[in-house]
Amino acid sequence: MAAVRAPKQRRAGALALFWGAALALIHTHLTYPLSLALLRRLRGKPPQAPTARAAEVFEPMVSLVIAAHDEEQVIERKLANALALGYPRDRLELIVASDGSNDGTVKRARAAGADQVLDLPRGGKIATQNAAVEHAGGELLAFSDANAYWEPGALRELLAPFRDPKVGYVCGQVAFLDAEGDNQEGAYWRYEMWVRGMESDLAGVTAGNGGIYAVRRGAYRPLDPSRSHDLSFPFQLAKAGYRSAYAPDARAEEKLVPDSDGEFQRKRRMMRGLWDIVVGDGMLDPRGYTPLYAYEIASHRGLRYASPKLHALLLVANLRLLGRSRLYVLTLAGQLALIAAALSPEPLPGRPLRLARHYALSTAAIALGTLDRFRGGPPAGWEKSEGTR
Repeated sequence: MAAVRAPKQRRAGALALFWGAALALIHTHLTYPLSLALLRRLRGKPPQAPTARAAEVFEPMVSLVIAAHDEEQVIERKLANALALGYPRDRLELIVASDGSNDGTVKRARAAGADQVLDLPRGGKIATQNAAVEHAGGELLAFSDANAYWEPGALRELLAPFRDPKVGYVCGQVAFLDAEGDNQEGAYWRYEMWVRGMESDLAGVTAGNGGIYAVRRGAYRPLDPSRSHDLSFPFQLAKAGYRSAYAPDARAEEKLVPDSDGEFQRKRRMMRGLWDIVVGDGMLDPRGYTPLYAYEIASHRGLRYASPKLHALLLVANLRLLGRSRLYVLTLAGQLALIAAALSPEPLPGRPLRLARHYALSTAAIALGTLDRFRGGPPAGWEKSEGTR
């Protein structure tokens, strides 16, 4: 009897593993945003977030920090873009922080009108931003990449939510310009912005972006070099009692990496610091969060970053269930097709196949980036991706 029960128990375990992993993956990508849409509908229309079009003038002193490493190609254009934002010049401080640049970045930044140009030793992006903040005089701190170009009214729109003293962090919307290639990151970001807008209306965003964002000076935290403002600030500030908001009318443009393989390498470098942020800094620890924000973090960040493990568990369980019904033959075929798409060396025909490949590579980047972290330690430096300038 024990021998009969053992296979049944193994099948039951495989069933629980398969459907648990499948439902977790479906939730983080599909039912989670649908649940946000439902919650927003049940709550009714949220109070209108402040925008730059509000009647009262809101022009706090702001320092715009541009961290740069070997950006002589774009730094003059970036500063010209910053000077054309339509914000009072005496209320805007432009700081270019050069992270050990070996080209003409420092010289060109000084000639192009930056208020401060910091010629710093190589230390990584976060160390460079920390140093810039020490020199900044603004009550609000805005940050941008050297290759991200803001629309004329973007700075006012980005700062407007700070009228609410409970707001500590605001990110804008980056439109990624599709290069001639098969990179589908732009489609992913359109989905991400939809989710981010709903999070902002409810408990606050769970992540930002490096192209256009701002932080209240009193809320700024100097981070270790392996961390990132994008992932660290929203959850850390939530624990400190601040909200993190999304300002969709604060728009910027940035060039995509041309192809999926280049995007994969970019994501893999980024994911190398993920373990330290998610586990080391307590992103998944719900203490200090509101219940709704804890739900957002668990659904959008926890399950998303666990997706490589969930896919591996799904595959193993699927193999054990093959003889049970045709359903598991079809699910296995789907998983193998996704793996084949990721391993394909050539651009795939058709948008659905390219999106599948992008998803598979993005998932693999999480796993391999984490592996890189344990092999070589947390990241410190940063590299520009080819084709994004």
